[in-house]
Amino acid sequence: MQRLFSRERFGRPQILAGLLLLAFVAECLWLVAHIPPGAVSSEEFTRVQQGLAQWSGKSIAGITSGGSGEINNRGNDYDPDHSPLWYLIEAAPLAIFGLDLTSTAGIWLSRLPCVVIGTLLGASLWYVSRRLYGNVGGYIALGLYCFSPAVIRSSVLWFVQPNIAGAWGTFGAVFTGIAVSHTLYAPREVILWNWRRILLLAISLVLAVGSRFSLAIVLPLLLVFMLYVAWERRAAATAIFFASCGIGGFLLLLAYRFQWKTFGHSLAHAKWMEVSGPALAMSRVWWLVFREIAESGPVLVLLAPAALLGYALWRRPRYFGNTAPLVVAILFIVLRAGSPHETDSVFGLIALVFLFLFIAGIAADCLETRFREVATAVMAGLLAANAIWNLVGMAKIRL
Repeated sequence: MQRLFSRERFGRPQILAGLLLLAFVAECLWLVAHIPPGAVSSEEFTRVQQGLAQWSGKSIAGITSGGSGEINNRGNDYDPDHSPLWYLIEAAPLAIFGLDLTSTAGIWLSRLPCVVIGTLLGASLWYVSRRLYGNVGGYIALGLYCFSPAVIRSSVLWFVQPNIAGAWGTFGAVFTGIAVSHTLYAPREVILWNWRRILLLAISLVLAVGSRFSLAIVLPLLLVFMLYVAWERRAAATAIFFASCGIGGFLLLLAYRFQWKTFGHSLAHAKWMEVSGPALAMSRVWWLVFREIAESGPVLVLLAPAALLGYALWRRPRYFGNTAPLVVAILFIVLRAGSPHETDSVFGLIALVFLFLFIAGIAADCLETRFREVATAVMAGLLAANAIWNLVGMAKIRL
């Protein structure tokens, strides 16, 4: 216990980050309390009912059964976008307490898993940004995250689908893979020593792919990152990658109640790629993406272009710790532009989280120059203004 609360593990940085996360939770609870009556859509009600049916052992969520109870093999009987895990997360607390979405308590409980996952994603973002860029970088990334309307809406399902688990899984997969690759240079048995990180990577992958099949696109990107970081231990990195994929596949099979045939047919009918080539050539689609980013915090309209310009013109920030989040952010921005018909895309949410990390990295580099005092004042002012803008907007919400 004394080691757990030592200054190295729990000090001022952790306290400040905890206060920011408490503010984030308070914003989420405020928004849940102001969900208008009748806000539960028929789509959400159906989604939760399917999750509850699987928790009770009646069926598998997202898969249509015939009148005899047998699961058909037609493509239209399977949800092409989501595995049963997507349904089970939201319905879990309701199944525990025996409630549904027809009561106020049921609505609160249905939001609880996403609020918890959103908070854990914020904690993960702070941990990674602090390890990469120091305490200041951690505060910047977490400050942008905790006062982002898009993140808060996703964490309380405010007229959006439950995408936050997929975002957390993708973020965790990328940086757990990078972290485990760094440890390959330690003079120990590679596979056995890293079993905890392998399991964590597997859980991240199943959260991502289980929430949205098309998030499997992170797998080849993750392998590239792992091989780049552990270039001298390529065989070990590859073995860890496939071991994590194997464990992740087993955990995903668990969501199908170990029904191999159903699992196989579901994957066969899954939609693994959602990019529309013609959409990428339409200017109004890119304007839509820009508007979504701006609505996630007006400060991003200034900070994102400034960070990109600094990365392009300044040699100092062009290292792997900044390049990796930039590459992932660009990838998911392109995916978002390629699927413009979705009003609440998981791709846009993931791009936003990695964009926060990239901005924090460039800002942390600026704060280490001889213009530190000016940069600190500007950054603090922008973050404070962004937080106030978000809080004022939330205060205008009425029951």
